[in-house]
Amino acid sequence: MEKPVDQRKEDEEEHGGSDGEEKLSRKFSCASVSSTDMNDDDGSDDDGDEEKQAVLLGPQVPLKEQLEMDKDDESLTRWKEQLLGSVDLNEVGEISDPEVKILDLTIITPDRADLVLPIPFVPDAKGYAFALKDGSRYRLKFSFTVFNNIVSGLRYTNTVWKTGVRVENTKVMLGTFSPQKEPYTYELEEETTPSGMFARGSYSARTKFVDDDGKCYLDLSYYFEIRKDWPSPS
Repeated sequence: MEKPVDQRKEDEEEHGGSDGEEKLSRKFSCASVSSTDMNDDDGSDDDGDEEKQAVLLGPQVPLKEQLEMDKDDESLTRWKEQLLGSVDLNEVGEISDPEVKILDLTIITPDRADLVLPIPFVPDAKGYAFALKDGSRYRLKFSFTVFNNIVSGLRYTNTVWKTGVRVENTKVMLGTFSPQKEPYTYELEEETTPSGMFARGSYSARTKFVDDDGKCYLDLSYYFEIRKDWPSPS
């Protein structure tokens, strides 16, 4: 998995950064959240609280304009080059807002072929986007593209309900990413589906990708199923 650019910045700071780095027009997120909240069963969405806690950022500046700033500061210039990596500045344009497109979701399970689901999902005849076996181990992997400008503090949230009761609320900070032609991939930690007769059945879910500005790049609601056995390959 390609390292997000905020991690590259941390590597730079560990080897001695410069005060000039603070001159950048926008500050990038250094927070990291990975949690599952199963205590609140009222099914409510806590996006409002997240917005209240959002980092206050200055206005977006086109990437080319950012690169023109502080040209005489050699340390800042070197840090910008490291941050941007192999960005083709001829294709960046003058657009200030980043464009993030979530391409697909891959479900990775042991001893089974990876299931790649293009986004938006195409439900089956029963209305489910996918089905999982109860008590099974799995990982989720997303691929996405970033264009125009740096996206700061991209985070993933996923809320799951069963019979109207919220049973999972996952939040993961993915990081800060520079624009590039090739898609990024991000693989989440391994999880295990609940097991037993009462765990099986229909679930509803809502998946979102939002940045530090509160801009939402994907807001997807869908249904999935937990079954006794894996579905037969189509």
